[in-house]
Amino acid sequence: MKRLLFTLLYFRKPPWDTGIPAPELVRAIEPRPPGRALDLGCGTGVNVRYLAGHGWQAAGIDFVPRAIAQARRKLRGLPATLLVGDVTQLEKLALPGPFDLVLDMGCFHSLSADGMKRYASGLKHWTRPGALYLLYAFQPGPGGTPWGLSRETVVAAFADGFNLTNYEQGAGRPSAWYYFERQKDGG
Repeated sequence: MKRLLFTLLYFRKPPWDTGIPAPELVRAIEPRPPGRALDLGCGTGVNVRYLAGHGWQAAGIDFVPRAIAQARRKLRGLPATLLVGDVTQLEKLALPGPFDLVLDMGCFHSLSADGMKRYASGLKHWTRPGALYLLYAFQPGPGGTPWGLSRETVVAAFADGFNLTNYEQGAGRPSAWYYFERQKDGG
């Protein structure tokens, strides 16, 4: 049912598709040398295009084929890997990783508890030690959504393999940006 809803939203411009890269992403990559980056739930590829245009070996995954088709058009010849796939099955995908940077702007918070566990395991599998993981997620609260997550829930979901290094409240609706660093293996 969720796949159908998202597919229908891509017949028009989805409300979250601003057409500009996330300012948090822009700030986060400014001091970093380009490497490999993955956008989970990439939609029409706005952030994938930005990353590829700034020298990153960018990849994006979304479970809506129409979104990936729009992302391919948006890339306008920039090299990037775009896949139709399930973010809860990352370990089964042929991704061009491991990754130095992973971005998720609103995908994780819509998953089931089991899906979140599989996502976190796949994320750990595909990231290098020291990699930056940027997550934007809705939070519960006045005007929040039914799939909002508390800060504690998010941090606990990634406790095996990631350290929270920064946290910023989102603007407008109850939400937050989480900045995680992938731990060294065994640590």
